[in-house]
Amino acid sequence: MRERSTALLAWYDRHARDLPWRVPPGSDARPDPYRIWLSEVMLQQTTVAAVKDYFATFTRIWPTVDDLADAEDAEVMGAWAGLGYYARARNLLACARVVSRDLGGVFPETEAELLRLPGIGPYTAAAIAAIAFQRRAVVVDGNVERVMTRLEAIETPLPAAKPLIREVAEAMTPETRPGDHAQAVMDLGATICTPKSPACILCPLSEGCAGRIAGIAATLPRKLPKKARPERRGLVYVARRGADWLTEIRPPKGLLGGTRGFPTSDWSEAPVPAPPFAGDWVRTGEVAHGFTHFTLTLDVMTTGATGNPDRGSFGPLDPGDLPTLFRKVHDSVT
Repeated sequence: MRERSTALLAWYDRHARDLPWRVPPGSDARPDPYRIWLSEVMLQQTTVAAVKDYFATFTRIWPTVDDLADAEDAEVMGAWAGLGYYARARNLLACARVVSRDLGGVFPETEAELLRLPGIGPYTAAAIAAIAFQRRAVVVDGNVERVMTRLEAIETPLPAAKPLIREVAEAMTPETRPGDHAQAVMDLGATICTPKSPACILCPLSEGCAGRIAGIAATLPRKLPKKARPERRGLVYVARRGADWLTEIRPPKGLLGGTRGFPTSDWSEAPVPAPPFAGDWVRTGEVAHGFTHFTLTLDVMTTGATGNPDRGSFGPLDPGDLPTLFRKVHDSVT
């Protein structure tokens, strides 16, 4: 395992990706824990390409954890709009405020201490400890799972294979340069050991890769068939008063919690109509959107009336501040 780590780090020293939150290998600079934490939260279930612009925006507006802790919730949620998984944004603010107000703006260095912070789970805690503080920690994300299953030809399907994958990753994690090692495995999975058509000829670990030798690397990791996602429906109400739109801030908990959007009914198999004010609401179309655990179809209801709403308020609207679902609704009526 030591030989693998040595070969991987040598490859990383030559081929590390240039990422805005990363300190390149060989640099005398120390990683900024705030930037590492912010990037890792943003990268949860999101691609590097999607995150780069959001990361640039956040670090320009809120360059330190203290700046972010002092931000207005609505401003942060608006800046996050379109990145998805909005619980991350709510936890981001909660964590920033704990670090700023309770810990003097200093992130803790160990996995155990990091796990006590809002929104930080085992993967994120390990990544921050290793990358920001050079603590030996076993970092396992989707890229790491793919690399490890191929190196050892692990044919047990996910998620049952996770304990064995972690054992392999644990054995391969070095005491020195653990942060570079973690990022090296991620880079290898993202650029060489890719989900489809892995470039084994370019891989620094190909010689001892059991998956390549057995000719099954491209089929790993194995996964159980996905279950069909349930379908839900709802109604979304779009009203305008001149240049102003009727919107509301959604409840802080639940899907899209704390974000700005158009009023909706409940989301269920048989939604109960819930117009924000009395009027002749007319169905003008529908918008479909996929969430992690279900798909949603909203009937778009519009009206020419401009009554006093029971929910939300009329005001200017920047579509860029809306989550993707409500941006689709906006685009469907403009």
